[in-house]
Amino acid sequence: AVRLMESGGGSVQVGESLRLSCATSEFDASSGCVAWFRVPPRKTRDRVATSASDGSTTYADSVKVRFAMSKDSANNIVYLQMNDLKPEDTGMYYCAVDATGAPDFCRGGTWPRPVTVWGRGTQVTVSP
Repeated sequence: AVRLMESGGGSVQVGESLRLSCATSEFDASSGCVAWFRVPPRKTRDRVATSASDGSTTYADSVKVRFAMSKDSANNIVYLQMNDLKPEDTGMYYCAVDATGAPDFCRGGTWPRPVTVWGRGTQVTVSP
């Protein structure tokens, strides 16, 4: 079964950076859809970034320019580089995969589906 493990979260100050990692097992990070979600305190889940098998990556407007998603396909690790962090970036960050998702779904479909697999999350806290 596909398993995901996030790491790299922490407490930082405004303007600092963090790099989150999502180690995947039994999943080819170069295929399907991989996404990062976050759950801010007292708010609903937001999709932050999505990577599709065609190499395209999409970002929420709130993180464009500041965040960058990348893959280490050889080691099946997905990264989320987060720069110029802001207090509103605070939240629990989750990695999710949809192994059968086509690129169009990855970019614009409604997540999650029954096949979506989630990690346990990693906390990011940004202080003013």
